[in-house]
Amino acid sequence: MTKNNDQNKKSDVALCGLIMKTKNKNILIDPRLSADENNFINSQTEILLSYANELLLKYPPKIPEPEQRRSALLLLDAVFHELYAPHRPAVQLFFKSRTKKAIDEIEHTQVTNGARIWKLYNHAFVIKTKDVTIGFDLTRAESVNVENFLINKNDMIKLINQCDALFISHWHDDHTDEWITETFIEQNKPVVANTHTWNDKLIHPEITHLKRISHTIQTLPIQNGQQELKVVVYPGHQGDLENNVYIITTPDGFCFSQTGDQGNPKDFEWIDEISKHHKVDVLMPNCFTEEIARVIKGFNPNVVITGHENELSHTIDHREPYWRTYLRKEKTENYDRPLVLMTWGESLCYNKENPL
Repeated sequence: MTKNNDQNKKSDVALCGLIMKTKNKNILIDPRLSADENNFINSQTEILLSYANELLLKYPPKIPEPEQRRSALLLLDAVFHELYAPHRPAVQLFFKSRTKKAIDEIEHTQVTNGARIWKLYNHAFVIKTKDVTIGFDLTRAESVNVENFLINKNDMIKLINQCDALFISHWHDDHTDEWITETFIEQNKPVVANTHTWNDKLIHPEITHLKRISHTIQTLPIQNGQQELKVVVYPGHQGDLENNVYIITTPDGFCFSQTGDQGNPKDFEWIDEISKHHKVDVLMPNCFTEEIARVIKGFNPNVVITGHENELSHTIDHREPYWRTYLRKEKTENYDRPLVLMTWGESLCYNKENPL
């Protein structure tokens, strides 16, 4: 499906070597703790992330999920739910090295058939087929508001260079990045968002505002008109806030949906009907979607990949751990679609002919 095995192996080796290089003594990251206590938490974070990283590299995302992956993801929950986690050097390095690894893969991987789906920070995804590469809710993680956690612009430009279009679900700063939007527009690449996104900014007229109409296919030219995407923009909401729910069909016939922070019961009026109009290959909902079984039944995808786990700008109780996603699946009747959980920088190869 993809051609880049040597490059990927080099990236994996480099990633393993990076995790344990974060010595930062006598910094009171958590002001409630002494220097020795902070150093202990720093060292423990390094050890736990290194072990989790080794497991994740050994057992990458696949269907069905290897049991060892669950152990690694639950270990990440424990690390990321420490109050000052985004300030810890090992967490910052884990995030940046995994993001750089993904960008390197996106840049150098040739997809010959099927699709490859990368998960980036928060609810961001990049999907690459043999014909197109599209991004959803890409950010540099500015919402975390920790300078050393931020992805630098040079790395992000490499990613933007590979993408043909960007889809933004809603204007919250854990789903949007004004600089990224500006860079896409400077490269003459479409950015699709609702009319509330940066409606007070100069870039607002340059954003593509497709109509929010249930089940209706619209076309979006990409690659300077050489290709086009078929796009449905469902009129979703996060509470009362407009939240675009996208269904994108690529020129080579793959159908993907990313829901942003969709969460309003009134929208089940159209969610319940989606599968009657479109055949979704991969659904990418937020992990805290209300009535997840009903959402999945409405979309009827081949595969579900959740997003929004461990959003480090949130309070600890709303950082959405992987264990909660597992519990929701186990305790929910009729949750019958394959579920893939991924962390930052991981990817899944999807083949329509053999999705399971």
